[in-house]
Amino acid sequence: MSLFDLTGKVAIITGSSKGIGKAIAEELAAHGARVVISSRKQEVCDKVAAGINAAHGEGRAIALAANISDKAQLAYLFARTRAEFSPVDILICNAASNPYYGSMDGIEDDQFRKVLDNNVLSNHWLIQHALPDMRAKGDGAIVIVSSIGGLRGSPTIGAYNVSKAADFQLVRNYAVENGQHGVRVNAIAPGLVKTDFARALWENPEALEATEARLPMRRIGEPRDIAGAAVYLASPASRWTTGQMLVVDGGATI
Repeated sequence: MSLFDLTGKVAIITGSSKGIGKAIAEELAAHGARVVISSRKQEVCDKVAAGINAAHGEGRAIALAANISDKAQLAYLFARTRAEFSPVDILICNAASNPYYGSMDGIEDDQFRKVLDNNVLSNHWLIQHALPDMRAKGDGAIVIVSSIGGLRGSPTIGAYNVSKAADFQLVRNYAVENGQHGVRVNAIAPGLVKTDFARALWENPEALEATEARLPMRRIGEPRDIAGAAVYLASPASRWTTGQMLVVDGGATI
């Protein structure tokens, strides 16, 4: 059996209607998993699920819209997944938000709370929902898609970086508590990836050229560049890896 074989595993991927989340869902499905596509809008989730089913056979993907800021909707997401597929084996916490660009001393309280609620508290809720079934099976993989922003300061996305640093500690704490139950908890820290979410950071051609000139690999990332790390952390290949932060950034942090 391949170390990367996910046949029979059930995975929930939040924020998977586009970008990094969509790429992760597609690659998990390509490695055998049954995947739950989830974001706020049902129709876009349906489209992604249909594409995966067309590629890998009917029943490999279902679409369940849920807002990560709504605890009741997340409970429904897990209940429906259990009913449609089976208890979750893999949880990918990918959805996040960043409603503010600028100095932290100018951010409004409601904006800061939204960043912390959507990027930290929602991941805590998702993990809480996943753990009972994973502990019962003595096996499970949880991955938070964080950011290299959590490793450094920024004059424009400071609040976002604070939330991503908090995600690293969320991973470490849950890993300490649940390793004894066979549940692994890790994070991926992407660098700048060409997604709609990060459009403000790459859509200016001059700024993009300057950014890429500083990168050892001379390019920003594509969503699929992150998906391989997710497959590794979700699969038996990483069965002795927990509490870690895997940087995938084209060399930006070095």
